[in-house]
Amino acid sequence: MKIKQKIEEIKKQTYVLYLACKKKETPVISKIFAIIVVSYALSPIDLIPDFIPVLGYLDDLLIIPLGIIIAMKLIPIEIIKECEIKADEKLKSDIPEAKIAGRIIISLWILIIIFILYKIFSIIRFNPKYN
Repeated sequence: MKIKQKIEEIKKQTYVLYLACKKKETPVISKIFAIIVVSYALSPIDLIPDFIPVLGYLDDLLIIPLGIIIAMKLIPIEIIKECEIKADEKLKSDIPEAKIAGRIIISLWILIIIFILYKIFSIIRFNPKYN
């Protein structure tokens, strides 16, 4: 299978997991794991930064596909098949949900960074050792 086809398949499977998370019939544990996998796949921040030679692409080549495989095995096959049909239909058109999900993830990372910076500056400001 060509690399471009494999990437498209991973995108589709990620979207299938996203759709499966929205279904009430999906078991809770499966939803939690699938949410983690989808969030990590869409997140601009990696566990291992890409600028680290060889190891930087390890998550893109191993962690995400492995997470997708495990999540797909945790979700009942009927739900996966139903979501695959919806994903095929939706991927032929524009995916507004993916854009929204991307914005939410970026917003969460920005909020986390702001919170950390706030905590650092409040410690520095109120600590007499730094004044």
